[in-house]
Parts: sequence; C-alpha cells; structure tokens
Amino acid sequence: MTKVGIVGGTGYTGVELLRLLSQHPKVEITAITSRREAGLSVDELFPGLRGKVKLKFSNPDEINLQKCDVVFFATPNGVAMQQTEKLLDAGVRVIDLAADFRIKDVPTWEQWYGMKHASPSLLMEAVYGLPEINRKKIKTARLVANPGCYPTAVQLGFLPLIESKAIDLDHLISDVKSGVSGAGRNAEIHTSYAEISDNFKAYKAAGHRHLPEIKQGLSNIAGKLVNLTFVPHLIPMIRGVHATLYAKLTTNVDLQKLFENRYASEPFVDVMLSGSHPETRSVRGSNFCRIAVHRPQGKDTVVVLVVTDNLVKGAAGQAVQNMNLMLGFNEMLGINQIALIP
Repeated sequence: MTKVGIVGGTGYTGVELLRLLSQHPKVEITAITSRREAGLSVDELFPGLRGKVKLKFSNPDEINLQKCDVVFFATPNGVAMQQTEKLLDAGVRVIDLAADFRIKDVPTWEQWYGMKHASPSLLMEAVYGLPEINRKKIKTARLVANPGCYPTAVQLGFLPLIESKAIDLDHLISDVKSGVSGAGRNAEIHTSYAEISDNFKAYKAAGHRHLPEIKQGLSNIAGKLVNLTFVPHLIPMIRGVHATLYAKLTTNVDLQKLFENRYASEPFVDVMLSGSHPETRSVRGSNFCRIAVHRPQGKDTVVVLVVTDNLVKGAAGQAVQNMNLMLGFNEMLGINQIALIP
C-alpha cells in the first residue's frame, strides 16, 4: 500500500482529499496534520468519515512525513515551499494543492502572492498538474503543482481552440462563477450565510491572482503570449465552477468535432452533445469536467461552456488523478464517482 500524508487536513480541500483517498484501494493514509486540531480524531471533526479514517490530527512539527511515499499539501499559499525540498531529498513525492509552484516566473509569483518565494530553484522542476496537457511529464514527476479551480476550467475550455489555431489570441474573455467553498473554510464576513445567500457579485475584476497562472498555461499551449480578460464571480451555492468563455474565430472549423476529437481519450472530460448547456450539479462531487461548445447565430464568436466541481477536478480529485499517474496506477482509480443528484 502507498503511504500517504496530508498536510493541512481541516480545510475543504483537505477533507475532500480524505474522502477520496479513504476510498482508494491502493492507498493508506498514515498522517494528517493540523496545528489547531492536533490530538483530535478526524471523525470527531468530520463525522462522515467515521469508520473510514481512524487517525488523529497531528502537529506538523511532531510527525515524520519523510516516511510517506506521497505527501499532499492542502495548505495556504506559502507553506509547501518551506517544506518540499526536504521531502524530495528523502524520496517523497509531493503534490501541492496551493499555488506555491504553479507560476514559473519568480517576480510574477511574488507580485501576485505578496511574499518572497522560499524555493525558487524548485519552480522549474515542478510539473503543472493538468493531466490533459502534461500527462507524460506528470508520470515521472517528483513535484506536481496542482492547478487552481478557475485555471482548470478555463484552460480545458480554450485548449482545443488554441491548439488548432482557430481563434484570435488577443481577445480571449473568461467569465467564471464559483461556489463559496472556493473561498476556503475560514469564517469571514463576505462568505457568511447572510452575506452570500440570495446574492451574486463579481470580484477582483481588475486582477485575480489566478490570472497569471491561466495566461501562463494558455501561452504555453499557443507558443506565444495570449491576451485574456478574466472576471470571477461568487454565486450562492457551495460547490461548482461554471466558465463561459468567448473568443473570435479566425478560421471556419467544425467546433463540435474539434472538441470531441481532442477529448476522445480523456477519461474525465465529457464533451456534451451539440446545443447542450452543462450544469454544475452534473459534476457535483465528481472529478468530471463537462464541456459544450456553441457558435451563436453561426457568426464568428465561439462560446465554450465548462463546468467542474471546484473541490474535486478543481482541487482534490485532480490531485489524486496526478498521484495515480505518478505512481503508475489506473488514472481513474479511486476518483470515478458519479455526480451527486440532486
């Protein structure tokens, strides 16, 4: 059995990792850390895991993570970069669900995340963990930077269009909505029930810190810089990301066939029938991404609709997918759950 440790097990991505890994047939969770909840049984905090996870939370300073085969960091930005090098030196593979290793350019990372990077030498080694693009590299990686929820949806939506050189790269627009769990589990006024319920708003329209990650990914696909307008929105639901993407076509192409061919062999990307409108509830609790492509009135604008669960394909599920690839397991092992309906 593969011995797995989770650093930061009390947030939403941490408990989602626990839910998925506790059902994985080739994994044994041997360590779960939390400074605040050290000594507390996991199932006391998360009763849904009774009988599945029998560990207690441990103080990260008092546990030897070097005995693990794989360590997941489900921590705030800035934590993984402090500890990863020692783990790698001990032969441990690391998957970071935060943003510490996603952006390759150090000044850009420090500008958007407001701190000095502690391990810049690891940035070039870290493999960006979007399997639909980097599957081959992930299989041999020691360190994987798990993508953010917004970047996952946006990149998967634009990917076939950019690869086929079918769109104008100077005017990409991404209008994305996320459920409130994307803001994390900490109690804050703007995510309290009275503030979020029966409300809808955009935020950080001038610049969200996922913007450089998305632009880096799209530019890598294109082989040159792209120009992207990215506006996130907060919607009054717990889980889910819905991305509506706009681009101008520069060539006549069968869009439906283009998307179906690109994702035909991708186990977690479902290109829906022509004319479909994917719903966030169709992926709730699952690692699937559903996509529909439209060409309104047959004109030169293409509209791509993408839905994912921000905690699964947008975080913990994709992290387990990456682990499966790194360890040579079946890519879908432990994460093939069907969406929760209703």
